[in-house]
Amino acid sequence: MKPLYLASGSPRRRELLTQIGVAFTTVGADIDETPLDYESPSAYVERLARGKAEAGRRVLQPSMDGCVLGADTAVVLDGRILGKPLDQADSVAMLMALSGRDHEVLTAIAVLDGQRCESRVVRSRVRFRAIPEQEALAYWASGEPRDKAGSYGIQGLGAVFVAGLEGSYSAVVGLPLCETAELLGHFGIPCWQTLSAQ
Repeated sequence: MKPLYLASGSPRRRELLTQIGVAFTTVGADIDETPLDYESPSAYVERLARGKAEAGRRVLQPSMDGCVLGADTAVVLDGRILGKPLDQADSVAMLMALSGRDHEVLTAIAVLDGQRCESRVVRSRVRFRAIPEQEALAYWASGEPRDKAGSYGIQGLGAVFVAGLEGSYSAVVGLPLCETAELLGHFGIPCWQTLSAQ
């Protein structure tokens, strides 16, 4: 079985991959995440997931065998990508825009082994209840939204805003586990490795 490298610094992605019993090593994957002109949100997240996998592969020694998994998540409202908030005002503005509405969360995954790269984009729809501005300010003060796309974390304190979800919960967190397991299987990397070791 080929070793797997996760090209991500996200603790949430590490936790999710561990949850399904996949052994991996984390590698750095710094890339420019600026959207291109006229690039759709779906094309954007897929390009970044592939770019992270490629950047992770470049970190490895040429002689090192293995697969690299890259992923990227975007919160999309009215066709516009909501990135990580710049400051408190930006965070509150995002949450006020999301308040009482549905939005889309796109997560792309890509697996690269040096010869080929396969990728998927998973779409989920999240519905927020109405959020009073004071609550958005209190949420910012918690520190949680600072490094989160769309200025919220569904797996943390931000869960109280979520009135409904259609799609993959794990994709909204940052790694769609069903699709990730399927893609890794194409490269001969099974899930539940810890069970087979017992």
